Amino acid sequence: MMAGDVLSQEEVEDLLSAMETSAPASSPPPPRPREKITPYDFKRPERVGKEQMRALQTMHEGFVRNFGAALSALLRSIVEVKLTSVDQLTYSEFVFSLENPTCFNLIKAAPLEGTLILDINPAILYPVIDRLLGGGSEPGPLARRPLTEIELRLVSRITDLFLKEMHSAWENVLDLDLSVDRVESNPQLVQIVPPNEVVVLVSFELTIGEIRGMMNLCIPFNSIERISTKLSANSWITYGKKPPSKESIRQMGDRLREAVVEVVVELAESRITTGDLIGLRVGDIITTEHDIRKPLNVIIEGNTKFHATPGIYKGHKAIRVW
Repeated sequence: MMAGDVLSQEEVEDLLSAMETSAPASSPPPPRPREKITPYDFKRPERVGKEQMRALQTMHEGFVRNFGAALSALLRSIVEVKLTSVDQLTYSEFVFSLENPTCFNLIKAAPLEGTLILDINPAILYPVIDRLLGGGSEPGPLARRPLTEIELRLVSRITDLFLKEMHSAWENVLDLDLSVDRVESNPQLVQIVPPNEVVVLVSFELTIGEIRGMMNLCIPFNSIERISTKLSANSWITYGKKPPSKESIRQMGDRLREAVVEVVVELAESRITTGDLIGLRVGDIITTEHDIRKPLNVIIEGNTKFHATPGIYKGHKAIRVW
């Protein structure tokens, strides 16, 4: 091609078309490796490790067995205590999930920093108070009011028992000095940590007959942050697996021997009209169909346990169990 020659438009297009046909097809870029994305909820950050959570759960599984036995001895009634959950959540979520009023115990647990909380739901609290005052097993109407001074004194027996067993549960990790600082009725007025601070919530379900209710132990993360390595050291595993000692067996026997039970002797059964009942006077005789040669039923705590015959011993009415 001479220097003076100029390509026409058609020749330029033919040249570009030939270049595109002869050029090798460009390969697509290799796909980028897919990065692993982990969801993170800023409202509920997981600050307590799984190993620490398992440690707390194991510690309190042993705790519920001992606390249930001690509470049964105090109330002289069978109390079943279950560990329902060990969760992480924010302090505001915990507070707004509670009833108002409630029994909101603020607990000092030196050498842990900050304040722990023991919340006792009114659904189980008032039946327990009624039981301590000598009431029966039938549930009464649920009160919606703060506790009185007398009721607070009775509740302190339950919280003291809880703290005693909690001290034993934590003994292999830390020697806690536990005490109730004060008791509040409105949980929303108590601000022990910022609303978005993470807390560990240990929930227990208490059952007394047909009555059920919850107890919640709230542990702020900043209280256990410095001892997280101790919770990972497996020192907590030995709790609850120790065989009973001679001292513990003796103490249990002493408690059982001092337990008071109700004994009733059923002499006979009879039916009379209301008019006859109103007209009864001292010295009147009520006839029954019970044969004097038949044994009497001896009823202990509502259950027939023995048979007996009536008589007199040293001038007093008595029965002979057989």
